[in-house]
Amino acid sequence: MKHAGPLGAAVLLLAVGVASAETASDRAFLKKAIEGDNSEIMLGKIAQTRGASPDIKDFGAMLVTDHTKAREEAMRVAARIGVMMPTRLMKEVEDERGKLERLSGAAFDVEFARYMVKDHRHDIADFEKEAVNGHGATAALAKTQLPILQKHLNTAQRLAT
Repeated sequence: MKHAGPLGAAVLLLAVGVASAETASDRAFLKKAIEGDNSEIMLGKIAQTRGASPDIKDFGAMLVTDHTKAREEAMRVAARIGVMMPTRLMKEVEDERGKLERLSGAAFDVEFARYMVKDHRHDIADFEKEAVNGHGATAALAKTQLPILQKHLNTAQRLAT
């Protein structure tokens, strides 16, 4: 067996270093995406039980359905690249849950729609960035989820007005 020599070893080390940086970025995106899905599922369930209007309750059901599917897809990708599956919620969502659990009626509906607009704008920005800068399966995942996130934003904006 021949050795690659110093130049070959340097190229190999450089390639491994680049792959590791890409993987770290992809891992971070996936962890955040799964935490986001966990959060949206929980908030959707709260909307189904505490929402005053049928539209808010329906939106909550949509969030639960869509983000359950998105989480399953993200978990499949995460398993392929060796990412631990987070079970926690995003920190800011814990704060929002506390606020929503103290509200009822129309006040709940207004706050829920307002938060969903803000949250989905941030999500779309993160997924657009990953769709462009991500690699392989994570970029593909981001691209497939963007239309669903846009649908959620459009729904939240309609409900917020």
